[in-house]
Amino acid sequence: MAINYVYQCALPPEITLGHYILHRLRQLGIHTIFGLPGEFNMPLLDKIYTIPQMVWAGNTNELNAAYAADGYSRIKRLGCLVTTFGVGELSAINGVAGSFAEHVGLIHIVGMPPISAQVRQLLLHHTLGNGDFKVFYRLASDVAAYTSILNDMETLASEVDKCLTIAFTKQRPVYLGIPVNMVDVILSSSLLNFPLNLDIQNRNVEVEEEFVAAVLSAMYKSQNPAIIVDACVTRHGLIEETKQLVERTPFPVFCTPMGKGALDEQHPHFGGTFVGSMSSPQVREVVDFSDFILVVGALLSDFNTSSFHFAYRAKNTVLLFSNHAKLKNAVYPDLELKVALNLILARLDSSKIRYRPQKISDVIKPKLRLMNNVPLRQEWVWSQITNWFRAGDIVITETGTSAFGINQSKFPSRTRCISQALWGSVGYSVGACLGASFAAREEGSDPRVILFVGDGALQLTVQEVSTMIRWGLKPIIFLMNNNGYTIDRLLHKKSNAGYHDIQSWDNLRILPTFGASHYDARKVKTVGDFLALIEDPKFAINDKIKMVEVLLPPMDAPPALMEKWLLTDKADSEIDGRVDDLHAEDNDAFITKRIKLNDNRRSIVDYNMSYDNMDSV
Repeated sequence: MAINYVYQCALPPEITLGHYILHRLRQLGIHTIFGLPGEFNMPLLDKIYTIPQMVWAGNTNELNAAYAADGYSRIKRLGCLVTTFGVGELSAINGVAGSFAEHVGLIHIVGMPPISAQVRQLLLHHTLGNGDFKVFYRLASDVAAYTSILNDMETLASEVDKCLTIAFTKQRPVYLGIPVNMVDVILSSSLLNFPLNLDIQNRNVEVEEEFVAAVLSAMYKSQNPAIIVDACVTRHGLIEETKQLVERTPFPVFCTPMGKGALDEQHPHFGGTFVGSMSSPQVREVVDFSDFILVVGALLSDFNTSSFHFAYRAKNTVLLFSNHAKLKNAVYPDLELKVALNLILARLDSSKIRYRPQKISDVIKPKLRLMNNVPLRQEWVWSQITNWFRAGDIVITETGTSAFGINQSKFPSRTRCISQALWGSVGYSVGACLGASFAAREEGSDPRVILFVGDGALQLTVQEVSTMIRWGLKPIIFLMNNNGYTIDRLLHKKSNAGYHDIQSWDNLRILPTFGASHYDARKVKTVGDFLALIEDPKFAINDKIKMVEVLLPPMDAPPALMEKWLLTDKADSEIDGRVDDLHAEDNDAFITKRIKLNDNRRSIVDYNMSYDNMDSV
């Protein structure tokens, strides 16, 4: 249905391609553009200042800009990144790859050399010197849902529309290359009167009917069911539909680390965060022994890292991915998440559910009051910070101990959470905090943006704090200072390795160093310090940018991570002892015992662990 957008914005009958792109972004609710200027994108950037309510953020480097666009998208469902050809886009590709891995909608606009230079294969700066102007375009194709270069005069508008539609509906990055000579090509502004078609296309009714019948049959028969909410619920804007599912079923409901914030954790059915082998015993008791699991918005069916194993054991596990679904060994292709969830809701008959609700264990256990002079430990800090969160907060955690600590918290209603559990690029959270802060300001409700970042991660992307100050953004930054890369120390079990150490900074001087004049910087190192901080009503107000340096022991971590480390260390000691025995035997006995050792590995610990180095014994 046509709208009179041209009239509303008082646009002339004809506009440039650059203006067309920016107005399309505005129609999708995008008001902040991230990136850095360069010779080949500046003609496009000039036009940003002519678009009502649109802002050019101006980042400190392209990688941080990609992180910021990602964080912005996780609130607004689409982010825009603009870089220049070659050097700029390659600097950003790590951040773009993270958006691809974690299903984040992103439009990456790359300013390219003019078409004439490309055709003549001229030797230009920012090239490899071989006349190949599409090499970076090809590199980008592996971390983009769609790639395009605007070089066809007949399809400019339709190609822009296609790129934006794919990025928004598929929730993946899209690469859009614009030769610098194309930015000022004239288009009819009337095209903007026709909204982008964001509806789901090409539905398969037969597959849908078969799927919903199978799911409901398994659901109705279940004696020990569970619902798990994953990342794609927020990515595809299905929080309300998921809420309806939780309300209409009496099942216990959990979230994954990437799904945290996608449901109301104050709901009586909420049981905590499922982190596979690192879940709390209360969570594993329910999930691991369920006979039916419905995973809404699944990003992964199983996940292995050096720290934990993530999988669903139930025989009847339904996985609702973004564009297909699985039940047992059956795959239902081309079934969009929104369609699948709405089908289940439409056909669900709650009276046929056999399961009867059981009491859900408290997610947060009450902690005893400690003496004020006791040094801070991670377990206590994370249990206390839960009580400081308030409805509407946007919480961002860095890859590292913070990503594990936040899982033991229970959020107030309407709290949103941003983390990068799958891609795990260290330093991501600072850029994401910038993007989320812009998005929060655009919402108008002024929610608090709260960042938890380690001292090591901060040193990778700290420059973006200056961009926050430049724009008057007011995040509350908790700097978890454990003197280096603690999570790597724990995972590698070499706590004295020098490569885990970093140069100590005078962190409380970061804000004024970057030009902040209205700020709050504090340091806490004891229980009394921390309690005074979170009980201070002035500190809870997001009226200025704030940084709190939380001093923690170098080998301290949240409980799940510590328990995993201690258990792994014990298992390694037992295995080392068995290896010593092996060396004392002759070759025949060695072979026999090696087989026995391999067979018994699972019995040593109740987690999925990797012993790649054992194969060389």
